[in-house]
Amino acid sequence: MKIPSLATLAIMILGSAATAADHSLSASLPRSTPESQGVSSSGIRAFVEAADREIDSLHSFMLVRHGHVVAEGWWSPYSAGTRHELYSLSKSFTSTAVGLAIAEGKLSVDDEVLKFFPDDAPESPSKNLRSMRVSDLLRMSTGHQVEPTRPPDAVWTKRFLAQPVPFKPGTHFLYNTSATYMLSAIVQKVTGQKVIDYLRPRLFEPLGIEDPTWGESPQGINLGGYGLSIRTEDIAKFGQLYLRKGKWGDRQLVPATWVEAATSRQTSNGSAPNSDWDQGYGYQFWRSRHGAYRGDGAFGQYCIVMPEQDAVIAITSGVRNMQAVLDLVWNQLLPAMKSESLPPDDAARAKLQSVLAGLTIRPLQGTGSPADALGKTYKLPTNPLKLESIRLDGANPVQLVMKVDGQDHRLACPAGSWSRGQFTIASMFHGAAAGSGAWVGENTFKARVCYYETPYMVTFSLKFEGDSVHLDAEMNVGFGRIQMPKLVGKAD
Repeated sequence: MKIPSLATLAIMILGSAATAADHSLSASLPRSTPESQGVSSSGIRAFVEAADREIDSLHSFMLVRHGHVVAEGWWSPYSAGTRHELYSLSKSFTSTAVGLAIAEGKLSVDDEVLKFFPDDAPESPSKNLRSMRVSDLLRMSTGHQVEPTRPPDAVWTKRFLAQPVPFKPGTHFLYNTSATYMLSAIVQKVTGQKVIDYLRPRLFEPLGIEDPTWGESPQGINLGGYGLSIRTEDIAKFGQLYLRKGKWGDRQLVPATWVEAATSRQTSNGSAPNSDWDQGYGYQFWRSRHGAYRGDGAFGQYCIVMPEQDAVIAITSGVRNMQAVLDLVWNQLLPAMKSESLPPDDAARAKLQSVLAGLTIRPLQGTGSPADALGKTYKLPTNPLKLESIRLDGANPVQLVMKVDGQDHRLACPAGSWSRGQFTIASMFHGAAAGSGAWVGENTFKARVCYYETPYMVTFSLKFEGDSVHLDAEMNVGFGRIQMPKLVGKAD
């Protein structure tokens, strides 16, 4: 499966009445004031303000201290009740499924990988491939020099086993999403269930994680290394479960021995002291600075567990510099956590609430004049997004209309705010979206389309000249090129 290269205010704080509907979606974590749990409201506000000012952009944030949510916020159009794609943070959930299956006696970390896929093995497996074990998959030490690819027309397990293994398994770290897919395939082999279904009664239901979704391979196996979508509070619950060594209330959901092994340094992956990607790797968990560990995913999806501070931080975002987010956590939030409760500070708490109440991905604003182009359809040349035509309808708000596969897709793009709807841009971006737009210059309209269940946002610039429109499109984040070639459309 190829990951695309392109991508209503709902604020939650201290159990306010405005959040009741969202919290009813699942069993919520208890809420408390920051100071009662030894956290400075001013320190939290400094983190949020710095993130809002310096990082483009966080989508959600939740801080849990001593088992209580003390601060939470969503940048509109992201909201508490909406799932968010986790990317590689999914890996930590796959690891949990492996740990549970091991506890049930269905496999062992010492099992050889080939044991589970005799029909997919090459005719003459190499010595290194024969010696590859489940533990090597878990700690990203399979012996590969290059990660096996996962093309849509191939059997992914077979492709994995056909990849050369030049290093002895266990001796060479290579971040390897295909290895996590193999873990997902193994769990499905030994349990007869997809990972999402296996985890449902064992993890998701006890934690109150409702309606998780997880993408699948062409063979009907959960992707394992990515593809899981859940809500921000669900991420925080997962972190709290691990912080409590696998215990939830009075139930031991995950063996404490697995939690310890999975979050310990199982392999070395670098030596840079200021990099949170060089602190060692566990079983699908990263070790972090300051005695912490985390699950994380592309573009800033985080579940940060801080045992020394008895804290969990859940973050979703769409950022290019993931280290910058963690630096803010260490520089702003870590010093705000004290060993004892703090005196109440109603003024600081009120300021924090005010900041959280105003969080938004910045909508477009402009003072330009509308072009004489409203209602005109402009046909586009062949392009990577497979857009056939583009049109602007109406004036308050402007409607962005794009034709894909012969069908018009329409999204309201008001100035200074976000409007939710459904919008399709080719096959790579579709579904829940929010639009914002404005005339930003002479005959120039800009529109932002935020796919608020993912990290992605696409910005379009349309400059009208005579019977032509010059179209630029750029994604906020991506695994490759984020700016598409300029297009010139002609009035129909």
